[in-house]
Amino acid sequence: MKRNRILTIYIVIGVVILLIGVFFVVFSRETVQRNVTEIEYNKQWNKVMADRINQQQINLIIDNHEIDLKGKRLYFTDNMQLMVPVTVLTEGFNCAENLYDKERLVIEKGSNRATLHLGSKALEFNENEYVLSEGVEKKDGEIYVPAELFTTYFNYELKWDSAKRETSFANQAKGDSFLPERYSYPEVGKKLKVKNQGNYGTCWAFATLSALESSLLPEETLDFSENNLIYNNALSNEIHDGGDYIRSMAYLMSWSGPVNEKDDPYGSTPTTGKKKVMKHVQGAEIIPSKDYQQIKEKIFKYGGVESSIYMSGSGNNISSQYYNRENASYCYQGEEKPNHDVVIVGWDDQYPKENFRLQGVQNDGAFICQNSWGENFGDQGIFYVSYEDSQIGTLNVCYTDVEQTDNYDAVYQYDLCGWLGTMGFEGNDSAYFSNVFYAKDNENLQAVGFYAAKENLNYEVFVCGRYDGKISLNDRTHVAADGILKNQGYYTIRLDKDYQVKKGEAFAVIVKVTNTDNDEYKLIPVEMESDGMDIQVDLSDGEGYISSTGEKWQSAEKQDANICLKAYTKKTKE
Repeated sequence: MKRNRILTIYIVIGVVILLIGVFFVVFSRETVQRNVTEIEYNKQWNKVMADRINQQQINLIIDNHEIDLKGKRLYFTDNMQLMVPVTVLTEGFNCAENLYDKERLVIEKGSNRATLHLGSKALEFNENEYVLSEGVEKKDGEIYVPAELFTTYFNYELKWDSAKRETSFANQAKGDSFLPERYSYPEVGKKLKVKNQGNYGTCWAFATLSALESSLLPEETLDFSENNLIYNNALSNEIHDGGDYIRSMAYLMSWSGPVNEKDDPYGSTPTTGKKKVMKHVQGAEIIPSKDYQQIKEKIFKYGGVESSIYMSGSGNNISSQYYNRENASYCYQGEEKPNHDVVIVGWDDQYPKENFRLQGVQNDGAFICQNSWGENFGDQGIFYVSYEDSQIGTLNVCYTDVEQTDNYDAVYQYDLCGWLGTMGFEGNDSAYFSNVFYAKDNENLQAVGFYAAKENLNYEVFVCGRYDGKISLNDRTHVAADGILKNQGYYTIRLDKDYQVKKGEAFAVIVKVTNTDNDEYKLIPVEMESDGMDIQVDLSDGEGYISSTGEKWQSAEKQDANICLKAYTKKTKE
């Protein structure tokens, strides 16, 4: 009896264990099946959501500022990961981005450095290796990086507002400095060719084109022709005359150059025949005197800064009380005016003041500059100029917008000599200026370009598509988002959409500028004759107008000036 009871107990226990096992297997199978279904469902849902979101433009806000996407688009991947075009990183995230060997992308901000590769999810961040959820992609000719790079590694918070179709990033890092204490082009693989101007007064041309070449590094290594710049600018064609960045900007903005060095080698022989233009320069900023923060920022983000100094002596065998040959360092403190142009290609905030020969240097710090006196000068053409030098950083320009030559088909312009003066209306803090052009083909007007004559200049852009006398300038259409230009310089403003013009018909582009910082009223950039010019300004080729209120218009040519305002077009497809 006892044995039967024990047997019964074992049987019951066995049944319970069996039932538990069956339940566990069934439960596990259902759980696994449900999880797999959820994963597949989420993948499908994410793809549907991404496709729906990507159908329309996604707005980008970084630190409360709306970012100009420059015709590019953000998009979500099938995994709902946001992808950001590289073209917005520099201004949007205050970082340097450079592409090496057409596949290695390096992004730097402060002391942080991220290295990525096209088509790969691998990430090297500050010498540590990680894997991203999405890889770097190339789409429609543009490189895209995952937003995860900035949210996880560069300490940004990301939010998505579906109602506004808006992605917003907010920097969570402490402090606002994005510049390292030392930064040097040669040390980050952006080494410029060291050139030699010889005995000619052409440092300005070498500094201009070296600065321009540096803005293309490391993606492109080009050598532009100083000879072509010297002999084809509209102000002078004498190699001994000297020059400045205003002359260089006129040459570049008119698409007269740059051309390759091999097509027009340097020397004393004037250029003959038209040469192939290699780039279209669409923007250059004139950095305020002694604004070292901006100088560093432009070097970090865009390219070398062309700057002027006073040089006591010349040539690679220079002997000067201000130059320390052993340390390749220089500092001048005095009242002499600048007489030499160099390119600032970096800086070192901790460069020892003891390295300078001049005893008056009180603090550490120097700009790293490239000269045009050959490799025997300084450290293979490189030398250090103290922050306390009297002239370094007083006259500065950086080429911030350099594009391929297929960006537009035509430029309409009357100001081949460039920005030589300003006009305005006394007592007015705003002014209108306009140029009338005659379409050579059926074209799409896509952008306008002009010089900002003052800092912090507000602008508005308009088009008069059917010009019929100056009164028709009042019948204008607002065609571009209003903005503020921080620095003086040349800017290209893209229109909100293409504006069609027909062959043979007249059209006008109009700009309103407003200066609210001070009482300066001369805001209209013009081409006009000035002292020292070898060539007379051609007033017969233009049709420009100015106005104080945008209602009554005056001829600019009758005041001996051409308006510095260009129009950029693309031919329409037949």
